[in-house]
Amino acid sequence: MSSATSAEADDGFVPPIRGLCAAGLALASFMQVLDSTIANVSLPTIAGNLGAGTQQATWVITSFAVSTAIALPLTGWLSRRFGEVRLFLGATLAFTLASLLCGLAHSMGFLVAARTLQGFCAGPLFPITQALLVAIYPREKRGQALALLSLIVVVAPIAGPILGGWITDNYSWEWIFLINVPLGLMATFIVSNQLKSFPRRTEKARMDYIGLASLMIGVGALQIVLDLGNDEDWFESDLIIALSVVSAIALLVFVIWELTDKEPIVDLKLFRHRNFRNGTLAMVLAYSAFVAVVFLVPQWLQRDMGYTALWAGLATAPLGILAIVLAPIIGKYSSRIDLRLLATLAFIFLSITCFMRAGFNLQVDFNHVAGVQLLMGAGVALFFMPVLQILLSDLSGSDIASGSGLATFLRTLGGSFATSLTTWLWSRRGAEHHAQLTEHISAYVPGVTEQLTELGQGDPIRGAALLDVGVISHQASQMGFNDIFYLLGWVFLVIIGFLWLAKPPFGGKAAGAAGGH
Repeated sequence: MSSATSAEADDGFVPPIRGLCAAGLALASFMQVLDSTIANVSLPTIAGNLGAGTQQATWVITSFAVSTAIALPLTGWLSRRFGEVRLFLGATLAFTLASLLCGLAHSMGFLVAARTLQGFCAGPLFPITQALLVAIYPREKRGQALALLSLIVVVAPIAGPILGGWITDNYSWEWIFLINVPLGLMATFIVSNQLKSFPRRTEKARMDYIGLASLMIGVGALQIVLDLGNDEDWFESDLIIALSVVSAIALLVFVIWELTDKEPIVDLKLFRHRNFRNGTLAMVLAYSAFVAVVFLVPQWLQRDMGYTALWAGLATAPLGILAIVLAPIIGKYSSRIDLRLLATLAFIFLSITCFMRAGFNLQVDFNHVAGVQLLMGAGVALFFMPVLQILLSDLSGSDIASGSGLATFLRTLGGSFATSLTTWLWSRRGAEHHAQLTEHISAYVPGVTEQLTELGQGDPIRGAALLDVGVISHQASQMGFNDIFYLLGWVFLVIIGFLWLAKPPFGGKAAGAAGGH
């Protein structure tokens, strides 16, 4: 994709109206990033309308994330084979079509298949948008263009829950996907019109088919295991055992092949670099924990607190306020501070907010929930840039682009797995707490029979059933929620150790590239 950076010097290339072209490129990226979170608050409604359970509804999130991750390593090969502009236009149109199919879904299976297609098309969109922005702007203005893209990464996930909640409450959940159709067509029209004379250099680049096939089979089978495991009673199921074996073999083949192939689709040899290895591990773990938070809070607000989709979105939205305010300040002054200190402060903020949520109960009010989200935003603002710069700091040349791509791939994959594992853990811990709570309901405990009779309006059996459904189930779910956040609080603290295994300097050869990939 680097060949495009000198596009303006090519004969026949008419420079676009940069602001308009950047708006078209940004619109497509906004649409893609938005779709990673817009369905979060709508999952209970989607599950109810399509006759699916809560765990099945999680597939709407995980199918998108895992297919996006698998498509990411293909971006370089696709751009060389078809050209940057053609890849952007094709991916945007295909994403738009997949969004239309999502909106027309009549069953959970159809929706998950459409989301898988949508995620696969989303994979190349963000990196190819970066490449085209760098190509159309002169060197001295590229920072501003990439800052616009960085703002989209922050704003879109925040806008997603609010927009998704408002659409779901006021119209229907299908429109959270159908809204992409006019946006996608508009982005396609603008970019195709502005970059119609953009030079197209293509080559019949070699494709690592074995690496790609083993990656798709290994990751796909593992994701199915995580999604279906709880429903199938894990390794009591022959299907889960078979899929686990397939996944293990495919991933083993993938690792061996990628380490020995001359042109691997994923360059695993980059892990020989100390800062890349430790920085990537910190990034993947932290992002996975972050995704668990972003996924779990709106589900809890609707399931146990009785919030509508819109109010769940509004309660979670303050997460982005401090992130937007602090991001430019941190970018300006970060070079004067040890990046490990910045990231450590970030993870302390994230850990504290998780421990605060671990103390929530069913009486917690909107302001308290929103306040914790606001405080978490400080951690988010301090997190991404320092860790990205650390992991790229001991790479140089083409390794910087490869390292950024590999870290993004693993980060996206980690987020997908985190969603499935969070769903499973919440269900498991809730069931365990439910069993413990019901043990204390007995006719032999003084006062219990009278309370159940009163609750059941004279019928103690009916009262026990109402207590189980209305009080115990929500209380058990709340206790499971608290357990997960207690665990996440410790995860963020443990990650700090990986950061301090990295060694400075963190500037120099990779510092300038950190924001551009």
